[in-house]
Amino acid sequence: MKVTILEHPRIQSEKRFNDIANTPLWSCLMGGYAATAVESAGHDVRFIDTTVNGWNFETTYNDLIKHTPDLLCVNAVYLWENTGKLFELLIRLKANGFTGHINLFGFYSTLAWETLLDKVSAVDSIAVGECENTLAELACKLGNEGFCADIKGLAIRGNNGNHLFKPRMPEKNPDNFGIPQRAKFKNMASETTVSILASRGCYNHCSFCLVPPFYNGGPLWRGRSPENIINEIKQMIDQGYRDFYFADANFIGPGEKGKRRIMELMDMIKPLNITFGMETRSNDLDEEVMEKLVSAGFTSLLIGIESGSSSVLGNLQKGASLNTSERAIQLCRDFSVEPEVGFLMFVPDSTLEDLEHNLAFLEKNNLLDKLERTANLLSHCQIVLMGTSGYTHFQNKGRLKPKGIFDFEGDVEYSDPRVKWMSELIVHACLYVLRDTSRPESPIFWQKNGQNPICAETNDYLVNLFKKLLMKAKKASLPSLTIIKQEIEQDIKGFLN
Repeated sequence: MKVTILEHPRIQSEKRFNDIANTPLWSCLMGGYAATAVESAGHDVRFIDTTVNGWNFETTYNDLIKHTPDLLCVNAVYLWENTGKLFELLIRLKANGFTGHINLFGFYSTLAWETLLDKVSAVDSIAVGECENTLAELACKLGNEGFCADIKGLAIRGNNGNHLFKPRMPEKNPDNFGIPQRAKFKNMASETTVSILASRGCYNHCSFCLVPPFYNGGPLWRGRSPENIINEIKQMIDQGYRDFYFADANFIGPGEKGKRRIMELMDMIKPLNITFGMETRSNDLDEEVMEKLVSAGFTSLLIGIESGSSSVLGNLQKGASLNTSERAIQLCRDFSVEPEVGFLMFVPDSTLEDLEHNLAFLEKNNLLDKLERTANLLSHCQIVLMGTSGYTHFQNKGRLKPKGIFDFEGDVEYSDPRVKWMSELIVHACLYVLRDTSRPESPIFWQKNGQNPICAETNDYLVNLFKKLLMKAKKASLPSLTIIKQEIEQDIKGFLN
């Protein structure tokens, strides 16, 4: 059985180019894991990662129509307004003689599988949830002309257009998965950062997160053994890589057991002389863990703080307190690691008081002193995607207006129109700045010194703008959005040109 595993081309969104909520970070490894699983089942596998080789959709189409595999498995990633490009590719393939079975897998496919089967006729099946074992079985069944409807985790159409699906429980031991295939970088250098996955799932259920519904019905957090992780790291070291990023939703894991495992892993990593970053929850960090991490080469961290308001944290089902978040931030700095912070400044149920709490939290913890970070922290809004508990909650309340291709996104009515007004203006200002940081000729281009006077001036402008608009929002009438947006653009142009 000739099988192609495809990481399809990515197209950056114009409106959401700074949003990373469309798929969890670890999905970048999903195609490689799928390729390893199907190859281990005895099939001829070709792994194409267009995010590395730089192919666009046209190049990808030409390759697939030329080398038509028996089975094409695509890690379908939601691309905001550009998602339709993927389906156009699949439809075009089938219309021009592609005879292979087309399967989708991944986070987007899992959360929207019923809709995708109904709407995209070119798709023959969808692997729902953890895909490796499902895809390996699918390849074997197709090779033997077997009946696919009895494959657990595989969704297909029945003869009457109905859906046939039996759920598959996630693999209890992630050590049973082989090391993922990786496309090699053309200009690989020792400073290239390699993504690696040390665990699967998360033990929390944040209402905005795609991870819990992806593993619905199964164990939410499972860690690989330290020995298994080290084996993969050593293989990558042998290829010249020295810097790693653990793409886990929660690297450390729950409780004392999670802590002991990570302490053992750090003891094994330390002699390898590598550097690495990670993401974890604030409540899993303590001084003992931090000391171990740093001594083993730990250099960067993303913590999902999400809000400076206790009431908002409760509504998001975050399961962490403000005190815990503050301690984690300070702990990182005590060990000379500057944390990056995941933050939702605007959520549909925010009040102006919540915004004040958010601003106070960010200022108190010195998180508004770098332009790129400030522009992101002040402007991020809660994104509501199909399959999450937040989507269901707002839909049941009658406050969600479906949007995006096949209604995968939800546009949620804000409880307080003044907060909505604030979000429109702050997001406009911050995106205007962030777009300029991507222009090499700009004085705030991100590769230039981020602490130059113009960066500092722009940073202060955004913080003061937030405060000024917050004061305006408290008044009885709200000024015109159009007029203020024009004023903001003129202000920013004034010190950038």
